[in-house]
Amino acid sequence: MKSLINSARNFFLPLLLIFTINCYPQGSEDRMQWFSDAKFGIFIHWGIYSLGNTSESWAFYNKQVSHADYMAQINLFSAERYNPAQWARLVKQSGARYVVITAKHHDGVAVWDTKLSNLSMARQSPASRDVLSPFIKALREQGLKVGIYFSLIDWTHPDYPGFTRDSNRYNVADDTLRWQQYLNFCHGQIEELMQLYSPDLIWFDGDWEHSAKEWQAKKIREIIHRHNPNTIINGRLQGYGDYDTPEQNFPVTRPNLKYWELCMTMNSSWGYRVNDTIYKTPFEIISILTDAISMGGNLLLDITPKADGSIPEEQVKTLNTIGNWIGKHSYAIYGTLPGLPMGHFYGATTLSKDSTSLFLFLPAKTYGQIMLKGINSPIKKATVLGTNHELLHKVVGKISWCPVPGLIFIDVPKELTDGLMTVVRIDFDEPIKLYRGKGGLN
Repeated sequence: MKSLINSARNFFLPLLLIFTINCYPQGSEDRMQWFSDAKFGIFIHWGIYSLGNTSESWAFYNKQVSHADYMAQINLFSAERYNPAQWARLVKQSGARYVVITAKHHDGVAVWDTKLSNLSMARQSPASRDVLSPFIKALREQGLKVGIYFSLIDWTHPDYPGFTRDSNRYNVADDTLRWQQYLNFCHGQIEELMQLYSPDLIWFDGDWEHSAKEWQAKKIREIIHRHNPNTIINGRLQGYGDYDTPEQNFPVTRPNLKYWELCMTMNSSWGYRVNDTIYKTPFEIISILTDAISMGGNLLLDITPKADGSIPEEQVKTLNTIGNWIGKHSYAIYGTLPGLPMGHFYGATTLSKDSTSLFLFLPAKTYGQIMLKGINSPIKKATVLGTNHELLHKVVGKISWCPVPGLIFIDVPKELTDGLMTVVRIDFDEPIKLYRGKGGLN
């Protein structure tokens, strides 16, 4: 009998493990791995607001313009200069590994040819076509991951309760039937997007207006994974997402979930604005990117095409500059692990997957001696990434009878520095070991 029980256990246990792994994808390492390795993505806000005169959706919600005047912008959305293949090549050149593009913002205007509403670019704008599908096709031809932004809220839909900041159509508790009608529409569009595109990522927005129960968030997740079990979901689904999405403001401490992504504009606006010309410099963006990956996160950087489909030249130049820098320093970015805890080095760092290489990010014009402390592994070699020049280093203050490591000083010659950010690579014979004590005798 004991032998029979053992045989049954040996047979069924592997099957149980396979079943568990396949049927519970949330948070699985395999499903999230590409996202963790990608580090850099491009956000694209493109809609009727891209004429450049109003903010996206919020303009009528905050009563800066009337709803009618805001929606009338659809009559001027031409996409006449839209070149999806060119967009995809620009993203590839930028060094980004994935894209998130707005399929529908809070104004309810679909950029794909939805069959559930007449409110789309294909049916009401001069563009007269589905402008989402060709771009997704172009992204996949470039080997890039596809992310789709979808607003759960729809301030234009007659069955959605919210409308402007000080007016509602109804309260959910008072008219559950009408709310369910809206959910049927909302869930239907999500299912439509999954059927059409099977995206690698769904980026929800607007979940703050209702609870997980009201949104039926669990059902939304099930709809997505019924079509593609590997689709990952951002954190704006009332507890049913896979990663945190801090917006605009850089976190000082690491966000709660293991995976996270900072989404940030290139200037101050999510959509194209004619008068918003104060852009972040390539150095500033690279500094933010390296800080994010040092803490185990990604950067999702927004660009703002115009209504005619052209991308502002300053944004193109910035993306190309960032791409050239990433191309030169890719080993320190893609597929890396979070860097050293604070206190070991005063700056951003990353580690190779096997933790035998440490990368230090030095702002432009940083040269001379840099210092590391609390490193318990002997250095095999230090170089400036992208060169074969070996850097001189020495250990200072190591006491033979004490296990506390000394300080490491590395000389970085001025002529080897990068114009934007220099990366120093330090190789070890073994995975790096750190000293985390307070000094003294232990």
